[in-house]
Amino acid sequence: MSRRFRAIATSLPLILAIAAGLRVTMTRNYVERRPRQALAVTPFLFESGNIADSLATGRGFGSPFRVATGPTAWMTPVYPLLLAGVLRIFGPYTFHSYLAAVGLNILFSTLACVPIYYTGRRIGGVWLGALAAWFWAVFPNANLLSFQSLWDASLDAFLGATLLWLTLILAAQAQPLRYWCGYGLLWGLTLMTSAVFLALLPFWLGWIAYREWRRGVAWVSHAALTVGIVIICSIPWTVRNYEAFHAFVPLRSVMGLQLWLGNNEETTPLWLGRRHPIFDSSEREKYTERGEIAYMEEKQKLAIEFMEQHPARVLELSWRRFLTVWSGGTAYPVRDLFRNHDVWFRYVLLFNLAAAIGALAGIAILWRSRSVFAFPLTVAPLIFPLPYYLTLVEPRYRLPIDPIVLLLLAVTLCAVAGRHSWKLA
Repeated sequence: MSRRFRAIATSLPLILAIAAGLRVTMTRNYVERRPRQALAVTPFLFESGNIADSLATGRGFGSPFRVATGPTAWMTPVYPLLLAGVLRIFGPYTFHSYLAAVGLNILFSTLACVPIYYTGRRIGGVWLGALAAWFWAVFPNANLLSFQSLWDASLDAFLGATLLWLTLILAAQAQPLRYWCGYGLLWGLTLMTSAVFLALLPFWLGWIAYREWRRGVAWVSHAALTVGIVIICSIPWTVRNYEAFHAFVPLRSVMGLQLWLGNNEETTPLWLGRRHPIFDSSEREKYTERGEIAYMEEKQKLAIEFMEQHPARVLELSWRRFLTVWSGGTAYPVRDLFRNHDVWFRYVLLFNLAAAIGALAGIAILWRSRSVFAFPLTVAPLIFPLPYYLTLVEPRYRLPIDPIVLLLLAVTLCAVAGRHSWKLA
């Protein structure tokens, strides 16, 4: 019975089946309660959907607000291109396009179980890998964001987990050159999907280089090859941006607006879309008149002025955003836990708080155990969310690193249960 239970509990095909089943079931319940006409249109009305519609109708990568505003570098191109393909095949603003886009999200979110599972196995054995994958399978944010949000978060989670898996493989022992080429290509694809992963590149690649240096391997050539491939993958997009804006925009242009939206006289800890050009017609007119680059530069200047003049307010807002990131969506987690009597809300909030606390404990356990994997796992939750503490926070912003957060939670529980075999530095 013990062997049978172990085989079932650690079965990756079973975990994948449960993860897919939960996401499909929750999507079906969501769809059945909403008019098809609304689902065919509303989810596509945000920047990613508007850019995809512009691509699908032959107007190029632009117009993030649905009105014709010309080219944009609002986000990197991979996910809008995927959505544009969906719109071309199933039609613009149709219910079938919505289902197809959600189907892609479910696929990416489910497949993330694979790198999570094998990363956990490499760190602490099969029980750790299986538990982390089970957590991801049932994680409410991963399930909800598959169908509630037509953004790149589910794809980002899969790519981020795969990057970590390959990072650990390359750091463990000398690998053929094709592994390094694949690593560089994966980083290039990831940055063209979500530019925020750039914050992790120097830390993870630097950690691999350090491990190779300790083994006496020619780490410089491997690191240079990876960086070179990443740059080559980014060049077409950067050149396109220079031709469109006559300015150097290597990845995205939106940081100035994000900083201003999070730091102005009307900013509140829970941002509800106020003053964003997609909702505010006056701001949209300014964006159109000035052009994207000049508009972003102006907003960045205004944001910095506000931050210099109101440091206490900025500190308060940053603290509330920190709480929002790690509670899964509320700036006042304790108050809302007791005031909001919705069972599902409390479940989501408690799951996120448990994940955050468990991840912190997992980091402490890995460092205390002198695990070789302590550094790369610590970097993600420490570095990745930093820009959001100063700008804006939404639940989907944390999802790219949630596989790592849940892996750290699994580290804590496996350590408590005594089911682990940490590899030491």
